[in-house]
Amino acid sequence: MKKLIFPLIVILVGSFANAGNRSDKKLFSKKYIKHAMETAAIWQFEHPKHKLYDWTNGALYAGVFAAWETTGSKKIWNNMIAMGDSNQWKAGPRLTHADDYAIGQTYIDLYRVTKDKKMVEPFRARVDEFMAAPYQTGEINPITWWWCDALFMAPPAMVKLGVTFNEDKYFKYSDKLFRETYDLLYDKEEDLFARDMKYQTTWKEPIYEANGKKIFWSRGNGWVMGGLVRILEELPKDYESYSFYEELYKEMAARIATLQQDDGLWRASLLDPAGYPGGEASGSGFYTYALAWGINNGVLDKEAYLPLVRKAWIGLTTLIQPDGHIGWCQPVGADPRKNFTADSWEVYGTGAFLLAGSEVFKIKW
Repeated sequence: MKKLIFPLIVILVGSFANAGNRSDKKLFSKKYIKHAMETAAIWQFEHPKHKLYDWTNGALYAGVFAAWETTGSKKIWNNMIAMGDSNQWKAGPRLTHADDYAIGQTYIDLYRVTKDKKMVEPFRARVDEFMAAPYQTGEINPITWWWCDALFMAPPAMVKLGVTFNEDKYFKYSDKLFRETYDLLYDKEEDLFARDMKYQTTWKEPIYEANGKKIFWSRGNGWVMGGLVRILEELPKDYESYSFYEELYKEMAARIATLQQDDGLWRASLLDPAGYPGGEASGSGFYTYALAWGINNGVLDKEAYLPLVRKAWIGLTTLIQPDGHIGWCQPVGADPRKNFTADSWEVYGTGAFLLAGSEVFKIKW
């Protein structure tokens, strides 16, 4: 991938050294939001991590495309094209694994702008192959998408394909697999998703947080809410399953609203915030994105949710480190137990921040 020039980052990020001292009003200016987004994206380009087709980068580039839409940055655009060319516009290597389809969301978005078929045809062919493939089940994986993160990775890409090519087979297959995951992992008492079967109280060796509560991982539920937003903004409102996704989104939004902490952020463990006291970037970023989207699209009550989004964006800006990267991001994992610090960063944390900024930017304050 083409590297961007480091001195440019120094120019862009110098003003973030004292970001915590900025007035709240300035944090919501369009100039500040664009500057923060471009800074975070460029820093991340200079610090690559993982294979470019990896799910981690799938989440990053969902945010990168949103950053390009917000800023119009040619550098951001060129980086996306370089990423796609490097991947040969293909999905990851695992045929039935949802994570390997996340990067396709960006391919489709880029294709919609350019109409260049090379950007979408290899991915579309791979999805068709996946839809025709048998799936080998097991104890932990009784269904195809057996972990909640999958609901961000593959469904938005499949729905985008259906919209782009006017083929509802992609909607229907995504619906089938999404509902299987919902039936397996959604806790209707808590309006939250278990990460997978091992985190349900019905599992043969159930585990709980130190305070005795069920384990609900922040980023895991953030993945789901981010995925729901990306499905809802694509599906036709008269599509038969639209109301299912909208009602699920509203239920989760209402629950997530009750779990926001005083600093505007969410903790790695949603029901045991005292056990993991630091505000976590990736889960918080996805929640900010999802709630702000709901306000912007008239799905959530603005009067009720705007104060939460305001607090959340202020909290997210405190995670920007002096060199421009988004810190306090929990490492790759499946539950709340991995520790993190101001120096902890991951590409999906940057992606979540960029998605959040893209929707906060649109709010009429």
